[in-house]
Amino acid sequence: MDFAMSAEAEAFRAEVRQFLAEHVDAETIAAGRDGTIHSPALHRAIAERGWLSGAVPAELGGGGMDPMELCVLVEELQLHQAPADALGVAVVAVSMILEHGGEHLRTAVAPRIMAGEALACLGYSEPESGSDVAAARTRAERRGDHWIINGAKMWTTLAHVADYVVLLTRTDPDAPKHRGLTFFVAPLDAAGIEIRPVETMGNERSNATFYDNVVLGDEWRLGEVNDGWAVMKTALKYERGIAGGQFPSPPVIEAAIDWARGARRADGASLIDDDEVRHKLVRAAIDVEVCRSFAYHTAALASDGAMFGVEGSMTKLFASESYKKHCAWFFDMMGAHGLLTGDDPDAHRDGLIEEHYRHAPVTAIYGGTSEINRNLVAESWLGLPRSR
Repeated sequence: MDFAMSAEAEAFRAEVRQFLAEHVDAETIAAGRDGTIHSPALHRAIAERGWLSGAVPAELGGGGMDPMELCVLVEELQLHQAPADALGVAVVAVSMILEHGGEHLRTAVAPRIMAGEALACLGYSEPESGSDVAAARTRAERRGDHWIINGAKMWTTLAHVADYVVLLTRTDPDAPKHRGLTFFVAPLDAAGIEIRPVETMGNERSNATFYDNVVLGDEWRLGEVNDGWAVMKTALKYERGIAGGQFPSPPVIEAAIDWARGARRADGASLIDDDEVRHKLVRAAIDVEVCRSFAYHTAALASDGAMFGVEGSMTKLFASESYKKHCAWFFDMMGAHGLLTGDDPDAHRDGLIEEHYRHAPVTAIYGGTSEINRNLVAESWLGLPRSR
């Protein structure tokens, strides 16, 4: 079997690498560790290069970048530790707007996001419903040509730097859970919106957002009234397309190899010569290749015009679970030295492994929890009966 990418994809990879060499340096990476994994300058540069709009499907009015190229772009961004969380969110938000939005959203909002002039965030989860987004209670009541929104959202990452929130609300409290939902795109400077920081153990800042009698015109509605679940399904489709490019972190593996070469066992031998250490380092490298094959396969399906389904879930599940496992291995391998954080001068590679050890668990939550993805794989791929 030939696992090589096309010449066009590899040429694009070289272009991306040259771009990142010019726009991502140690200072950029360090700035992305302040809690907000976003660089305004890098985001604008990506947009100006046409890669943000290019990641939006052509049938929706985007550039229609080949899925293999999109996979390469996401992979190289991760390999270079580029703070680019806003890119994936922008692609999902714009795709939702172009597929379901009215004229106002399509002409006044989507172009600004695609041009890198504005940022979006996703307001799905709520304090009492977590991953069960269909249990949303944030209420939108229609009054003439306007809607009055009241409620709260949790884990609204990027809200403190974003211009718009793609907001899931309940418009019919008497309808079954998956019905009676309606989406809006709310400008975050609207009166009645409050944003409070939520710090996480992985240094990443998320937000709790509150909506107190927020007034929105009907032009801000996304999709049909009470048909928000259809909009949500398309959102997950685009989100999994971006998530399909996730990989366990090779920079963490490189840092672990470097540590093992320099560390000594009690008998004076190099840690790199320890059989268990070598086994785990090699196992981690193999996992990266397996995940890369998953991601490339998913992108290849999309390139051939197939709308992949569970393949995206398989890729995301394997990536996040491998990432968690690798970080735990390496953190344990370093012993007490693994506890040193990036602000300690003795920390190995600025505390990279310790930082990733704290960050890894959240990757098994956003973009679909591992539990949900396991259910999807079991039911859709293995043909097992529903467990819920």
